[in-house]
Amino acid sequence: MRVVIAEDSVLLRAGIERLLADEGIETVAAVEDGERLLEVLDEHRPDLAIVDVRMPPTFTDEGLRAVLRARERMPDLPVLVLSQYVEERYAVELISSGAGGVGYLLKERVADVAEFVDAVNRVARGGTAIDQEVISQLMARGRRNPIDALTPREREVLGLMAQGMSNAAIAKSLTVSDGAVEKHVGNIFAKLGLEPSQEEHRRVRAVLAYLERR
Repeated sequence: MRVVIAEDSVLLRAGIERLLADEGIETVAAVEDGERLLEVLDEHRPDLAIVDVRMPPTFTDEGLRAVLRARERMPDLPVLVLSQYVEERYAVELISSGAGGVGYLLKERVADVAEFVDAVNRVARGGTAIDQEVISQLMARGRRNPIDALTPREREVLGLMAQGMSNAAIAKSLTVSDGAVEKHVGNIFAKLGLEPSQEEHRRVRAVLAYLERR
């Protein structure tokens, strides 16, 4: 089996590659961003792509967007998505596509070698491997407000956004780096399902969602 890995963490990327090698699975390319992923997929046409949801430059949904673009060009491409937590909107989009060869696992599952390798083989054969936590959250998604998915810190950042603060002002208020605030804001947009749009400002839409929840 020939695999492409897209993961921005050098350690996790190397760990997955070594784990696969121990199982006789060849990694033909390992990249750290979505654009390179598309390039190596076109070049190698692998049997499976293992892709992190969040990669540079914004660490929001680059990996998932790259996967969806890749599957438009290669509908039969098996994809195993890894995520730090459940990205419900994208999980639904992948799972509901009707195409085989789809997996969605939380990153913590990689530590269970047998479970991870089983998922790799199953997805590569055209089957599915959906994390039980993903299933549980999707079943409950209709009963929850998206704001509930935010962490306490993300809600705090969104609350300051609602007060009209810039990222720099929020960083100063919370005594954190500008980069940390940018990451929190990216997480907020992703969890609220707010994609870039020329018609609507994501920051305003996020604040509206916050005010409606209060």
